Amino acid sequence: MAEHNKKILVTGGTGYIGSHTVVELQEAGFEVVIVDNLSNSEADLVERIGKITGTVPKFYKVDMTAKDEVAAVFEEESTFDAAIHFAAYKAVGESVQKPLMYYENNLNSLMNLLWFADKHNMQNLVFSSSCTVYGQPKQLPVTEKTMVIRPESPYGNTKRISEEIIEEFAQVTKDFSGIALRYFNPIGAHPSALIGELPRGVPNNLVPFVTQTAAGLRDQLKVFGDDYNTPDGTCIRDYINVVDLAKAHVAAIKRQLTGKTKNNYEVFNLGTGTGASVLDVVKGFESATGVKLNYAMAPRRPGDVEQIYANASNAENELNWKAEKTLKETLASAWEWEKKLRNIQ
Repeated sequence: MAEHNKKILVTGGTGYIGSHTVVELQEAGFEVVIVDNLSNSEADLVERIGKITGTVPKFYKVDMTAKDEVAAVFEEESTFDAAIHFAAYKAVGESVQKPLMYYENNLNSLMNLLWFADKHNMQNLVFSSSCTVYGQPKQLPVTEKTMVIRPESPYGNTKRISEEIIEEFAQVTKDFSGIALRYFNPIGAHPSALIGELPRGVPNNLVPFVTQTAAGLRDQLKVFGDDYNTPDGTCIRDYINVVDLAKAHVAAIKRQLTGKTKNNYEVFNLGTGTGASVLDVVKGFESATGVKLNYAMAPRRPGDVEQIYANASNAENELNWKAEKTLKETLASAWEWEKKLRNIQ
C-alpha cells in the first residue's frame, strides 16, 4: 500500500520531539493529524512544519485527558492507521513536586487514546517512552533486556506504568501492535532552524540551558554534581539528535504497517550507544560554536541518575535505524535554533 493514504495521529505533535516527528512522517509521505493542548508548545509550530515540508498538517487543539474531546477527533476522522503518543508532561523535577498532576495527565491521556483505538479499530500505537524506566542500571550499556525498575521520579514511573498498560492492552486486543521507544537524551534542532526545543520558563534540560546561557538569557550554567563516579565527576548521558530520533518513529510505524512486528508488544532503545558527560557537552558546545560558556559546579539534583547510555543494536537490526549525527553537529544545530529564536546574528 502506498504510504500517502496512511493517516497517522500524533498526540503532542507540536511539542519538541512531536514536531520533528511530524516533519519526518510528512516527508515519508504520510498524512498527519496533530492533537495537542498547547500546554508546552506554540500554535505557530503547525505553520512552521508546513514551511519545512510544504504541507500544513491538520491540527486539533484537544486535551488528551478529556475523553469527550478525544472522542470528537476520532468521530471526525473516523479512524487512523496508527498513532504516535507523545502527549505527556516531562519535567523530572516538577514531577517530584507534583506527582498527582503527572499521574493524572500522563496515564489518562494514554488510556483515553487506547479506549478510542479499540472502539475505532486503530491497530497500531507507537509510544514515546524513556530510558528512565531502567533507573540506575547495574550494567552498561543498557539493552532492552536490562531490568525495568521503579524509576527515581513520578515522571519516569508514568512511563513505566504506561508501557505496562500498553502491553496488557495488546495481549487481549486482536491484531493490535504496540511499540515502546525508550529514548535516551534527545537534543538539537531541525537543520532549517524553524523548529527546536522551546522550554517554558527555566529549562529542565541541559542543552536549552546551555544555549540560553550562550545567548545571554541566563547568567550562568549550573553543573549539578561534580562528585559522581565518572571520569570527570559529572553525570553521563546518551545524547541523541532529535531528527535522528524522529526518523526512528517513522521506521517503527512502517514496521507496524507492513506487518513486520514479531510480537504484539515490542520495545526498542533509541540512543547513540555512546555516553557523554555534562562537561563533554559544555566543551563540545564551545568547540562547535566558538562561544564560551559561563558555568559553575552546583550540588547534585534529586532524581538524577549517575550514568546511562544505550546499546541500540536492536533498533539497528529490527528497525533498520541508526543515530547518525555527531554530538558536535547536534549542539551546533541547537545553537542555530537558539540564535534564530533570539534574533542573534
